[in-house]
Amino acid sequence: MTVEKLITDHIDIWSSALQTRSTAGRGSNGKIDLYGIKKLRELILELAVRGKLVPQDPNDEPASELLKRIAAEKAELVKQGKIKKQKPLPEISEGEKPFELPEGWEWVRLGFITNYGECDKAEPTDADADTWIVELEDIEKSTSRLLNRVTFSERPFKSSKNKFNKNDVLYGKLRPYLDKVLVADDSGVCTTEIIPIKVYGNILPGYLRLLLKSPRFIAYANESTHGMNLPRLGTDKAINAVVELTAISEQLRIVNKVDELMSLCDQLEQQSLTSLEAHQQLVETLLAMLTDSQNAEELAENWARISQHFDTLFTTEASIDVLKQTILQLAVMGKLVPQDPNDEPASELLKRIEQEKAQLVKEGKIKKQKPLPLINDDEKPYELPEGWETVYMQDISELITDGTHQTPKYTESGRPFVSAQCVKPFKFMPENCRFVSEDDYQQYIKNRKPELNDILLSRVGAGIGESAVIDSDLEFAIYVSTGLIKPMKRNINSHYLVLWLNSPIGREFSSKYTYGKGVSQGNLNLSLIRSFLVSLPPRLEQERIVSRVNELFSICDILKSRLQSAQQTQLHLADALTDAALN
Repeated sequence: MTVEKLITDHIDIWSSALQTRSTAGRGSNGKIDLYGIKKLRELILELAVRGKLVPQDPNDEPASELLKRIAAEKAELVKQGKIKKQKPLPEISEGEKPFELPEGWEWVRLGFITNYGECDKAEPTDADADTWIVELEDIEKSTSRLLNRVTFSERPFKSSKNKFNKNDVLYGKLRPYLDKVLVADDSGVCTTEIIPIKVYGNILPGYLRLLLKSPRFIAYANESTHGMNLPRLGTDKAINAVVELTAISEQLRIVNKVDELMSLCDQLEQQSLTSLEAHQQLVETLLAMLTDSQNAEELAENWARISQHFDTLFTTEASIDVLKQTILQLAVMGKLVPQDPNDEPASELLKRIEQEKAQLVKEGKIKKQKPLPLINDDEKPYELPEGWETVYMQDISELITDGTHQTPKYTESGRPFVSAQCVKPFKFMPENCRFVSEDDYQQYIKNRKPELNDILLSRVGAGIGESAVIDSDLEFAIYVSTGLIKPMKRNINSHYLVLWLNSPIGREFSSKYTYGKGVSQGNLNLSLIRSFLVSLPPRLEQERIVSRVNELFSICDILKSRLQSAQQTQLHLADALTDAALN
């Protein structure tokens, strides 16, 4: 089977094998990784350097003759004083040969066919305004495309660089950039983390590039790196790397075929990305119709329209996440469950809360809160159903505070000490907490003791605005990175309030009231949390909303679980197809 046939016959496997990349930091919205196409690119490179990509020509000169010419060429260069005599490289043992090569191919050490590690230095005084300056960031990972071409006038440098000439192979020796390999189409200078490599014996630079980008060489380079902070491939390890060599004529056929097949992969990748983007746009547009519905009748019609295509719409993790956000938004707008005219209106609820607060102040259990200005109609985010009220967060909470501002002294064990990393949407995760001593704990909990059914709100970092109900009797102290909201629990369902905080409108308030964005991690202003404008339903409707959201989220989780299972199957198929092609 030709590689073209391998691609076209199994196009569905290559394009449908997707993986959601986990993002650095908090949150769950990873980007889609086109795993199948990535595996296909790796397969093409692996077949290329194993001599399985193009047929061999019996008329080609064997690689052994090429090696003789390289030895003669290097001897002459030593004689002319252009290079130093190289210390003999060790013989390649049978154990170093991972597979059998085709007739006419040879295993060879990289240091024999290249000048790896030998290059001239360039100082700022050696460059002129038009000198090409290459940094690792200019080369795209995986594809090795040149992303930016920058000159000295645009990006002057002050420390030494490596010089390179046209047709040198530029190799990024720094992990995780070991697959950044570029054939220079002009001369210039590059960061010392990029090694310019010249080849001997008229070996094609494009063929050396394929050798360095092959999965086997990348695996070797990764295993051979040293250094903790910025691990890099050492020169000795690189020189002694064992690589595959074939005749110049076959090198040319291989490079041309790889370029042709990689172009097919580019097209397949672009089609997949375009399809994914269009799908996500369609999902978001259709779900927006739900939140834009003017009344219950229109909402029912729009939902019926969407539910007919449920199986084709919610086929990615991103689309299911958007569905969840839509459910939350409908919930806090009063559109998720029908209103019951027999419910006591929220206005009566607020009167009881006010009386309860007054009694708590009288008993010295809470401090009297400074009243906030009246909410006018222009400030209300959207129109609410009959019986609902727009209220300040302060109006329905007995206390809104944060954790200790003291720098903690952590201990191996002791009292649990919770920070923002223990809070994700709807999830309180005390298992992620650290510990402090008993003495520090007693200092930290003064006036801010978290209790069952209180609410924790993340105030710093990437997860600002994420909140969860404390669902255990665990006694713990909290850090300044975490906000603490104590709702008036007799009349307010904590789970409804967390539902509101995690909804798009709640997260919008958190974002709007975050200071320092772009300068540091940002910090959600504590005093402004008190002025969040919360949509408050009657007490009984709060219960119905929480119950309905839990029910729908459970369906979403089942959908996501099935999707992940199907994705794993597709990944295994792509792996199996790759193994079958190689073996």
